[in-house]
Amino acid sequence: MNLRIASSLRLARRALWKSKEEDTIRMTSFTELPLSAALQQKLAAARFITPTPVQAAAIPPALEGKDLVATAQTGTGKTLAFLLPIIDLLERSAGRNVEALVLVPTRELAMQVHEQFEQLRGKKLSAAALVIGGLAEKKQLQAIRSGARLVVATPGRLEDYLRRKLVDLRQVRMVVLDEADRMLDMGFLPAIKRILGAVPQQRQTLCFSATLDQSVATLVNQYSRNPVRIALGSPLKPAESVELQAFEVGGMQKPDALRQLLYNEKGRTLVFARTKRGTERLAKQLTRDGFAAAMIHGDRTQSQRTAALNSFEQGRIKVLVATDVAARGLHVPDVMHVINYDLPNLPEDFIHRIGRTGRAGASGIASTLVSGAEIFELRSIERMLKLRIKRREIAAGDVIVQKTCNTLESRTLMAMPGEVFA
Repeated sequence: MNLRIASSLRLARRALWKSKEEDTIRMTSFTELPLSAALQQKLAAARFITPTPVQAAAIPPALEGKDLVATAQTGTGKTLAFLLPIIDLLERSAGRNVEALVLVPTRELAMQVHEQFEQLRGKKLSAAALVIGGLAEKKQLQAIRSGARLVVATPGRLEDYLRRKLVDLRQVRMVVLDEADRMLDMGFLPAIKRILGAVPQQRQTLCFSATLDQSVATLVNQYSRNPVRIALGSPLKPAESVELQAFEVGGMQKPDALRQLLYNEKGRTLVFARTKRGTERLAKQLTRDGFAAAMIHGDRTQSQRTAALNSFEQGRIKVLVATDVAARGLHVPDVMHVINYDLPNLPEDFIHRIGRTGRAGASGIASTLVSGAEIFELRSIERMLKLRIKRREIAAGDVIVQKTCNTLESRTLMAMPGEVFA
């Protein structure tokens, strides 16, 4: 089949999709999209069959070349919603220049976007370049110079490359701003403006954000052209598939309550602490208690963070203790339980933490441990976010009978499977 016929077929399929959209026929399968046979095969192999609502709403206009702004609850599949249009764009052209750019707030999110692109790109497309801090720049620059057509980057590192004239973005045709609100919260606005000033004005811009506050709206108005607006659900609401529960305990009982929840959970559990020091202390204590645990926070090196994430994803550890650096942009399949050991500083981060479980329609549990003044903080979070969190009690422990100096002494303790009392 020559290129002209293939192009005509592609346009016909796009026209068919457009007519379906106008007839309000809802997309129920990725096979309905005008994607190449190779990409369809990759989707099927990765078991991407039914699109999530944000994917069904965002992918068609993105394939048509339209700018868009999408807000949706965390964990709804936004990454695939922009990767498919990027791959489609790259498949329809040939070259060795950077033609697509994805900006994300954290290194972990960049690595996950990069990994998913590599899973789907096929042999005809070159590997993407990963541009992040914490890794050797030689390998990153080599990937760009070897003909990478997609760059996945954090704004700080990419701006540094631009300033040093190590990367050329003059051929970019599509820009994706993922987790835009988070990038602005982290102070990346000057870097984003410099980067967007280095790419052509005639480009396609896709913006994905959990919220659309004034700063994000201003950025969108300045750098996009008549974007399609997509808003699905409430970005400040947890997914309906997540069960919310809270346990009010005494301050000294938190560690025991956490251990009991972890003993009762067989799957992967993500535990959130408020501070870096608290994360270190909690992870070390859990390790001493016999749990396979690791930690992530902002002061860990990239190799340490990557090792912890890989161990968590591959099941070598069951518990990952983290600060809010993992509250957004961290996608680990099958996280069964999220536990807020400490409450977050911001109410909206409560939602982002919870969003690490129950992703893409799966079920999950989100537990919160509160004591003292935190009880009132949790009630304030409920009011602000209009949540109803079930209050529950951790079951009372068994009565352990212990023989001491030929007398029987009874103690009521929290039952810990496998724990032996001498």
